Amino acid sequence: MKIAVVKLSALGDIVHAMAALQFIKAALPLAQIDWIVEQRFAGVLADNPHIGQVLGVNLKALKTDKWQIFAEIAKVRRYAEQDYDLVIDAQGLIKSALVARLLSPHCAGFDQDSIREKWAALFYSKHIAYPYDANTIDRNVAVLTQPLGIQVSTEQILSKQPFLFFQPPQAPLDAYFASDQANIILVIGSTWPSRNYPLEKYLQVIFGLEANFLICWGNEKEHWMAQWLAERSLARVLPQMSLNDLKAAIARADLLIGNDTGPTHMAWGLNRPSITLFGPTPVSRVYQTPINKVLKSPSLVNPFKLDKNDFSIAEIEVNAVTMLANQLLGARPPAV
Repeated sequence: MKIAVVKLSALGDIVHAMAALQFIKAALPLAQIDWIVEQRFAGVLADNPHIGQVLGVNLKALKTDKWQIFAEIAKVRRYAEQDYDLVIDAQGLIKSALVARLLSPHCAGFDQDSIREKWAALFYSKHIAYPYDANTIDRNVAVLTQPLGIQVSTEQILSKQPFLFFQPPQAPLDAYFASDQANIILVIGSTWPSRNYPLEKYLQVIFGLEANFLICWGNEKEHWMAQWLAERSLARVLPQMSLNDLKAAIARADLLIGNDTGPTHMAWGLNRPSITLFGPTPVSRVYQTPINKVLKSPSLVNPFKLDKNDFSIAEIEVNAVTMLANQLLGARPPAV
């Protein structure tokens, strides 16, 4: 059986959807599973033994060059020559539904009451009902497994195997990780300013824990933020890393502390201890486990209408972060 998964972005959403792969392959070991993704995120899927081909698109480029749509359509039509038995759109957007429909008329996705862009459901021949405000990981696993007649329980997800894989890193990570103390990676950026824990409070976290702090970054603004922290503490700024190297770094961390954003969710995918800090987004985006915890600000969140002006993440007490970090460090599993 040939299956294509359409999950174009973003990094954390892709990680959450990848959790389904091991359960699909366990039930259908001979199935070929290909994944269509925005090219800039292809690295997070690379080297996964459950994926046959990672097939990239560049739909984001259409925002600045609409004429590129013809090249992207041609690319997807070439992918369609694989003759997929089923294409599953786990994104739920009109653009992802169009990609799925170009790949095959045999498409599955969320129904109109479970989806972000309701018109997208018109492109599917098979529909999955799952509440839009339910846990994000549960939703992703359901939409990818239920069209195949596979049921996955909460207990199975909690007992998952790590599912992010990587090659030896190109970045010189050995020079950053300590052998005589805990290594904590901080993820200080995100797509919204209101999702960022204040730098001043991250600085207090650094001062409040005995550890080797490493700060990762993904763009120039985050690099500046990382340098700001490093100039005021003993924390070190990690070098610019590919997604392969980021996976390798997180796999070595004793703890990751970060905002609700992709690299933080990668810790869960690698079965590494983590603390995710939530302000304007719902904690239902993650699974809490004995080693993966969340701290949420006091604000109420409407999952149907997120408030980008909710800066309540700043109200999370530093002591709450450091106390939880010490608990996790005391029971941490060995790093890879």
